[in-house]
Amino acid sequence: MATLGDAHAEDELKMQSRRNRGPATLAALCLIIAGAGCGGRKAGDDVAAVVDGHKIYLADVEKWYQNQTSGSDQQPRGEQAASLRLNILRELIDNEILMRRAEKLGLLATDDEVDRKLSEIKSPFTNEQFDARLKERKISIDDFKRDIRRSLTVDKVMNKEVTSKINVSDQDISTYYYSHKAEFNFIEPQYHLAQIFVTPVPNPQVHNNKAQNEAEAQKKILVIMNHLESGDDFGTLAMNYSEDTETASNGGDLGFTPESALRNTDPATRDIVMNLKPGQYSSVITVLNPANKQLMGFRIVKLLAKEPAGQREFSDPRVQQAIRTELRDRREQLLKAAYYEVLHDQAKVENFYAQKVMDGNGVMP
Repeated sequence: MATLGDAHAEDELKMQSRRNRGPATLAALCLIIAGAGCGGRKAGDDVAAVVDGHKIYLADVEKWYQNQTSGSDQQPRGEQAASLRLNILRELIDNEILMRRAEKLGLLATDDEVDRKLSEIKSPFTNEQFDARLKERKISIDDFKRDIRRSLTVDKVMNKEVTSKINVSDQDISTYYYSHKAEFNFIEPQYHLAQIFVTPVPNPQVHNNKAQNEAEAQKKILVIMNHLESGDDFGTLAMNYSEDTETASNGGDLGFTPESALRNTDPATRDIVMNLKPGQYSSVITVLNPANKQLMGFRIVKLLAKEPAGQREFSDPRVQQAIRTELRDRREQLLKAAYYEVLHDQAKVENFYAQKVMDGNGVMP
């Protein structure tokens, strides 16, 4: 298990290795695409898309495609391969849009900030040990530094454009408490949980790069764990990638679960969750159908809080803080989702690869 924002250096290195095998995502993309301007509508065969004059090359798409599919026994073909490339390209486009916004705001992480973070990560190792770990995981130091720059840049943009603008007033907290007072009367200990859930079963209601089989589900949940270990926000990842349609839009929030209900859940989840401390998230949990032992999916669970039995009064500072945190988290998830959509709408994007798929009626060479 790990605590958000406190991943140690070994986790950072493991995260980099898995990223090299996984798809590029807006939350944890380690390559910032920086291309020359493109003035006309036509692009060469080597250009996949253009974002505000900056080119994204097919070679970049192919790099991430190979990383995504390497080592898999079931190589995608035909329409499935084209769909995967389209998904990867969309992630590259979104990342480019965010980087361009950071550039306009003057919020790109500086060399000094990157170097300080790199020194922090390297501190537990000798230079030889650190270099050996990079080599073992097939990560160059330049790739590692690019990922640090991206992560720091995303944090700076979100803090300025979203987090700093959220205000939860005392009246908001009071109104919520007296409208939901019964929720604060616990007859037994309560666990406030959130989850990210991925299933191997196709579901047309899920559109966030839905896993179609067990191999894809395993790969997707490992990529999500990768992002968590790099310090990315659990709620944002749940909103963007969880396949639980009932909780994903609310950052994976499952609400409060009574201890008795937790004891009756699947043993793997129960044993891990009951040993978590508030703020910690679990390792990847394999969920099996208790009746036939068939795979239901994979989940990562975060313990947001644990409360003993009894009525919680409004005067309790913990109650007010819990409400403030919940309201703030809800607004932050909503504002982040809206922010990404606004950025995308404002950008000038020309997706040549998508047009090629359309021109071929879905039949790719």
